Amino acid sequence: MSRVAKIDENIYCPNCGKHEHQVKHGKNKSGSQKYRCNDCNIDYTPEPRPWQYSEEVREQAIKTYYSGVSGRRVGILNNFSKSNVYNWIKKRNK
Repeated sequence: MSRVAKIDENIYCPNCGKHEHQVKHGKNKSGSQKYRCNDCNIDYTPEPRPWQYSEEVREQAIKTYYSGVSGRRVGILNNFSKSNVYNWIKKRNK
C-alpha cells in the first residue's frame, strides 16, 4: 500500500513554478503549513503568518505597564517576554 499525496491546485512552487508534486511538509514555528516541492527539493510556506504581536496587544501591554505593573509582570500576564514590553515602550517614546 503506497501513500498518495493530495494535490492542492492553489499551491505553486516559488522556485520552479509547478503545482504537481507539492506535498505538505509540517508546520513552521508560527503554525503556518509548510510544503515541499519534490521536483526541486525546496521547502516553502506559501502564506506565512506574521510573527509579531498585533497593535492592540502592544497598546494594552504599554497601558498596563504605565498603570504601575512591572514589565516582567506584564510579560507573564500576557505570555510574552519582558524585553518585548521594554522595546515597545522605547519605540513609542522616540
